[in-house]
Amino acid sequence: MASVRSCVSVKPAAGPARYRSARLGAASLEPRSLRISASCSSSLPSAADGCSSSRGVGCAASSSGRGDGAVAGLVGDGGSARRRVGGREVVAMCSASLEGVRHAAVPTVPALPERVKAVALMAAVMLLCNADRVVMSVAVVPLAAQHGWSSSFVGIVQSSFLWGYVFSSMVGGALADKYGGKKVMAGAAALWSLATFLTPWAASQSAAVLLAVRVLFGIAEGVAFPTMSTFLPKWFPTHERATAVGVSMGGFHLGNVVSFLATPIIMSHIGLAGTFAFFASLGYLWIAVWLLNVESDPIDSRTISKSELQLILAGRSKSKVKGDKFPSLREVFSKMGMWAIIVANVINNWGYFVLLSWMPVYFKTVYDVNLKQAAWFSAIPWAVMALSGYVAGASADYLIKSGVSTVRVRKIMQSIGFIGPGVSLLCLRFAQTPSIAAVIMTAALGLSSCSQAGYFCNVQDIAPQYAGSLHGMTNGIGVVAAIVSTVGAGYFVQWLGSFQAFLTLTAVLYFSATIFYNTYATGDLIFD
Repeated sequence: MASVRSCVSVKPAAGPARYRSARLGAASLEPRSLRISASCSSSLPSAADGCSSSRGVGCAASSSGRGDGAVAGLVGDGGSARRRVGGREVVAMCSASLEGVRHAAVPTVPALPERVKAVALMAAVMLLCNADRVVMSVAVVPLAAQHGWSSSFVGIVQSSFLWGYVFSSMVGGALADKYGGKKVMAGAAALWSLATFLTPWAASQSAAVLLAVRVLFGIAEGVAFPTMSTFLPKWFPTHERATAVGVSMGGFHLGNVVSFLATPIIMSHIGLAGTFAFFASLGYLWIAVWLLNVESDPIDSRTISKSELQLILAGRSKSKVKGDKFPSLREVFSKMGMWAIIVANVINNWGYFVLLSWMPVYFKTVYDVNLKQAAWFSAIPWAVMALSGYVAGASADYLIKSGVSTVRVRKIMQSIGFIGPGVSLLCLRFAQTPSIAAVIMTAALGLSSCSQAGYFCNVQDIAPQYAGSLHGMTNGIGVVAAIVSTVGAGYFVQWLGSFQAFLTLTAVLYFSATIFYNTYATGDLIFD
């Protein structure tokens, strides 16, 4: 029969003992500082050796002074001890506590802030967004050779992306404002990854099917930028917002580098269809990580710390009146602060697509250099844009934290983002070698990324509640300007017979937009 005993015992020991516990680590129990208290329970009657027990009776024992091995066996969160007494087995179920024992300090690794995870995943999806665009630019050459496409049809295929892109910018922003960035970005990534996967199959079916898939691709990707504008202001206070945009846009620009360099290598190993499938699979992998780790608003996050949430909420733009519906177009276009952002977006897209689309032709015509076969064109300009965009964002946030007004910071960054490329384009006429011209072009692209801390963030300043919708609207207008500049450049050069004249016109537009933005831009809350 097993029995549980209730005992009181004081037993000295020869010296201090050292005990090791999985929870406490190694601790030296000194004679005058140790107190052990234990409680036991019993359900079987027994009596032996001066100890008493009864059914259902609880008992306690304490010992002070130097402990011994018998006592130490009962120390801990709970346990059992077996002992034979008079031919019977005695089972003691005990719990005990230690008083006066110094717990060893356990170093803790600080948790990664949730907003860092959020912006890292945003940068990753923006990288995939651009990489999936570029894979088609690289793969269109073997696709054209395989299916016998003419150069004019190749141009139509490449531009079909923009047909859907213009349509979805405004709609995507409104969806993100209503349903949150988490769901909308996941849906957009799923759709453009599907279109990426289907592209080789569509090319083998017919021209109409291929164009439909590329339009679908553009519709899905048109949602990305407005959704980012909705998502980031929710997760970052004003004095960190430009850095967050810089990191996210850095991912977008690095997508050029990754796709330009990796696509030919991947294609040589797994073929044309395998390459598209590979990039599509990365999109679905990202979706799984995104849905499990991010919420549209940090208020809904189950893993964010109280201190981080307070930091984010304290740094959000505040308004006296909470709006319940999107402002009318008449109200939107009646605000000069909004026009400053629209004009900046238009000129930024105009200049960027001129550099992107016509610089290869410019270098081939003026210097007889095939830029698309040069390694620097595939990587360096976009890497510089990624780095300079981050530096611009971090610098803008530093100025805001130092007490410089938000609107002044936006104007400074926008001025650099326009004057820098404008001066660079004017300097191209003095470049005697293609190497110098390439450095100037890279400088123009790098400086233009300062606009990310200018007009791009300005939308979030003046209308945080409608940032996605307003960004989508201004970006849609900007894309129309990009189409006009890309097509118009060809006619302009054909008319005047000079690239430099068109570059000079673009520089003048940069300088004019700088004046307009500095005159009318505001950092005050306009719509909420």
